[in-house]
Amino acid sequence: MVSDGIDNRRQNYSWLSSDGAAFVARRIEIGNNRVEGQNMEQPIHIAPYSPAWVGEFRHAAERLRARLENTAIRIDHIGSTAIVGVPAKPVIDIQVSVVSFQSMDSLQIQMEKAGFVWRRDNPELTKRYFREQSGSPRTHVHVRQHGSWHEQWALLFRDYMRMHPEEHSPYAELKHRLAAHFGSDRQGYTDAKDDHFWSVIRRADRWAARIGWQPDQSDA
Repeated sequence: MVSDGIDNRRQNYSWLSSDGAAFVARRIEIGNNRVEGQNMEQPIHIAPYSPAWVGEFRHAAERLRARLENTAIRIDHIGSTAIVGVPAKPVIDIQVSVVSFQSMDSLQIQMEKAGFVWRRDNPELTKRYFREQSGSPRTHVHVRQHGSWHEQWALLFRDYMRMHPEEHSPYAELKHRLAAHFGSDRQGYTDAKDDHFWSVIRRADRWAARIGWQPDQSDA
């Protein structure tokens, strides 16, 4: 793994209790899966993994990098579409890591030029949430502070799932079962994944402590 320069005190989360780790991870899960401004009557659709998702990420990430330049310390593909073999809602999740949220006016302008609209009403205050412009492929952009718990946990969950394919089938089966049960109730679907998600993130926390996990280089 290649260090991206984050203070080591932030890299090793083994000191964080399992409950604390689960809480942080839960906030990421809520933030990554909360959907604003779409037709909430549409049933939840879980699609088989598609290699095309990587290309969709790269296309969006190239636009983001061109506009944000050094403002974006990292631009990463996160969420289930970033994990080969895992079925997912066909929505590309991108995490942009910045030093702070203090220059939001400038960031908003550049994000809009890249094709993304700021959703100011998003209740997750550890990030700034952007969505695709009308008519564009569904993409969620989560702008988080570099080195923060929430930024790190999104990357840890992704990396742990990539390295542990035995976790894929139980997670996939749960997604399909819950999507069938909850229909268009996205909040119910998200809440019902709690127990499974918490168990995964606890295992990821132990794995991270054992191997000295650090995020690899930025995806874009």
